[in-house]
This record gives sequence, C-alpha cells and structure tokens, in this order.
Amino acid sequence: MPVKIRLQRHGSKKRPFYFIVVADARAPRDGKFIQKIGTYNPLTVPASVQLDRQKALDWLHKGAQPTDTVRRILSYKGVLYLKHLLRGVKLGLFDDAAAMEKFQKWHGEHEIALKKRAEDNRRARPGRRGPGGPPMRRPMERSAERSERPERTERERPVQIEKKSEGGAPAEA
Repeated sequence: MPVKIRLQRHGSKKRPFYFIVVADARAPRDGKFIQKIGTYNPLTVPASVQLDRQKALDWLHKGAQPTDTVRRILSYKGVLYLKHLLRGVKLGLFDDAAAMEKFQKWHGEHEIALKKRAEDNRRARPGRRGPGGPPMRRPMERSAERSERPERTERERPVQIEKKSEGGAPAEA
C-alpha cells in the first residue's frame, strides 16, 4: 500500500486551512486517512504550521512519500534535516549526541531567523492590527472649511404633485 504524507483541505471558500495527514495514495484528497500529524494555515503571515515532528519522522522512516508542498513544510520545520542527520548516525559518521547537537544549533538559528522575518513583516505593514487582520481605521480629520458650514434654518420639502380626479379638477388631499 503506497502511503503519502499530504494536505487535507478544510476551511470555507477562499479561506483554506489544511490538516497534514498520512494517507493511502489511492484515497481521495479529503477522504480517509491513516493518521493526522499536524496543521497548516497559509492565511497567517508567516504561515503557521503545527507539526508532530516525531510522528512525521517515523512515517518518513517507514517509507511514506511527502507531496511537494508537504516536503517544503517538513523541510521548513527541520524534519528532513533531522532525517538526514539520523541517516549519518546509522552510517556511523557521527554519534546520536552529535546529531542532536547539530539539530539544536540549526533549530536555534532557524527560530531567530523566523522572529526577525516576522518583525520585519510587522514593520513593513504598520497599519495592521495583527497577522492577517484588517487594517486599522484612523479617525478622519475635518478641515476648517467643512466644520464652518452654515446650518440650514429651513428644511427643504419635496414638491408635492397634485393628483387629478376623474372629473379633471385637482383632488383634495
């Protein structure tokens, strides 16, 4: 049974939200799945990803093939790098402690880069309240000319049209 790690779409129209699932390759996109290993929300800036790193790594070791988008997500979260390091341990290039040390170093640098990118994004869009939120409205400044407009003393009334009765004379209201 060929197994894929792929996205399963949820959310409403034009508001996508995805589950990252392990599923049989023959199953439909939003159909049955074997295990849910995370979520992906592309609407937030930057896109938010929650992933169970250990479950994803176990499925990759079992031979599950990620789709292109999921491969990018796994790479972004460091799962593919961790798999690469564990392969080096298996081949005897270095021990497990050295592999975890390298991963922790990479993870720390990656987190710093993510925080910097989020801060740069916040600075670039100062009119936004939060990630993906609507822009803040600023109070309108009234010019001096508009505020000094003369007030109307009499209301303008619409002109009433007189209706003609059957006899040709105007009808009384």
